[in-house]
Amino acid sequence: MTGRVDKYTNLYTDAKGGRVAETVQQLLRERHGDDGIAVTYEGQTWTWREHLDDAATQAAALIAIADPDRPLHVGTLLGNTPDMLTAMAAAGLGGYVLCGLNNTRRGPALARDVLRADCQVVLTDDQHSELLDGLDLPGVRVLVVDSAEYKKLLAGAGELTPHRQPSPTDTFMLIYTSGTSGDPKAVQVMHAMVLLAGAALADRYQLTPADVCYLSMPLFHSNAVLAGWSVALNAGAAMAPAHFSASRFLDDVRRYGVTYMNYVGKPLAYILAAPERPDDADNPLRVAFGNEATDRDIAEFARRFGCQVWDGFGSTENAVTVTREDGCPPGSIGKGFPGVAIYDPETLTECAVVQFDEHGALSNPDDAIGELVNTQGAGMFAGYYNDPGATDERMRHGMFWTGDLAYRDGGGWIYLAGRTADWMRVDGENMTAAPIERILVRLPAISTVAVYPVPDDHVGDQVMAAIVLQDGATLTPEQFTEFLAAQPDLSPKAWPRHVWITEQLPATATNKILKRELVAMGATPPGGVRWRRDGRVYRRE
Repeated sequence: MTGRVDKYTNLYTDAKGGRVAETVQQLLRERHGDDGIAVTYEGQTWTWREHLDDAATQAAALIAIADPDRPLHVGTLLGNTPDMLTAMAAAGLGGYVLCGLNNTRRGPALARDVLRADCQVVLTDDQHSELLDGLDLPGVRVLVVDSAEYKKLLAGAGELTPHRQPSPTDTFMLIYTSGTSGDPKAVQVMHAMVLLAGAALADRYQLTPADVCYLSMPLFHSNAVLAGWSVALNAGAAMAPAHFSASRFLDDVRRYGVTYMNYVGKPLAYILAAPERPDDADNPLRVAFGNEATDRDIAEFARRFGCQVWDGFGSTENAVTVTREDGCPPGSIGKGFPGVAIYDPETLTECAVVQFDEHGALSNPDDAIGELVNTQGAGMFAGYYNDPGATDERMRHGMFWTGDLAYRDGGGWIYLAGRTADWMRVDGENMTAAPIERILVRLPAISTVAVYPVPDDHVGDQVMAAIVLQDGATLTPEQFTEFLAAQPDLSPKAWPRHVWITEQLPATATNKILKRELVAMGATPPGGVRWRRDGRVYRRE
């Protein structure tokens, strides 16, 4: 194949004259002259030309004040606002690295994230600036985007001369993991990963500049960047940034004309918890794409709001890809790309295919459940920044280990079984949380549920279930017992010994339940309603 590279745009031109962007910087340059709507927010709109002019000005200003002898890393402590979108585009045009800071982190933990990422500058706003007050941040300049100081800095910015022309494998963004099983780690997300993810989704759902992408997941997290921002960027669609609110969701969809949305964690369940209205399907939404929704919520959301829902498996590291295909069985997350397998971390051998008994329950969990891995290596994972120990832990024996437990059936369909910390030893039997959660959520009164181990009075573990009910729903011990008894694929040992009904579960900013906090509470968490099972009878404690 013959072709050439444009000296200014760095875009590759193939022999037929077609140009293909290979970095975020290149794609943003393609959008710079577009007068279609790029951002819509609270009654205001910006064209792509206006939006990227603002981004170029910000990039020029930050490059001018940067120390050339240090990595040019810019942290963002912002919400889902046009300011955050400008900062993301500025990093792309400027060729420097953006670090998305989790705005739910506090004190020393937040300072650790800033310093671990080698941020020279942190951009924040009036809403979040106080989170940095009193923190020891040597060598870090904090700029408040609402301030006169920042506006003066922008006014003095000249033309943009990019910090660099990045390659596809250079880092576009440092994105911290959710921290559900330990301290968050900064994943180095490549330009190519951002482009490829968004291009694939924009093509799959045939998105165009006429579409509007609803960006309500935190823009410091990979789901929002790869399945939201990049999708809009590739399609030339408008972006509607918002802070996720179940109660405002449908109003936002109608107000902004949203046709596409991304999600991660439990947002669909939160939205569905509200009572259904006759006109819920009267909205422009066509597609919802995300991770970690239950089969029940996928089907119900699609029915209730008249859209398609596509749910897959993904992690911040982007090393393992599993996709749903036609014929995907209930409970499965799909089939893995080449190299995806389930391994025993002790024997370093592939686990056996799962077997089910006549009721559909797992009959060989000890042999079939293992860790989800990529046997071919790191995939698109470029390592954790400033954390070689954590990178090595992920890349043991030349394979990427996700930390997710899973099993595979004879057809190659993969089912999640929880995180590696979700193993429970109950009355001498090994079991994991996710299969139990999938059964419990069949109960219509339940909105969300988390299953986790608590210490047995004598030895091993007992099963505990933390439950949030649908809005207006009630659940009695007798109803719960009747439901459990009617589930033929639920082992008697998997019946929760302890049940906690509460209004809210501890969760990350990306809507993932923090089981380590639940485990730390033990069998007697504060507030709510608690039941304990004796035999097959639940009694309130």
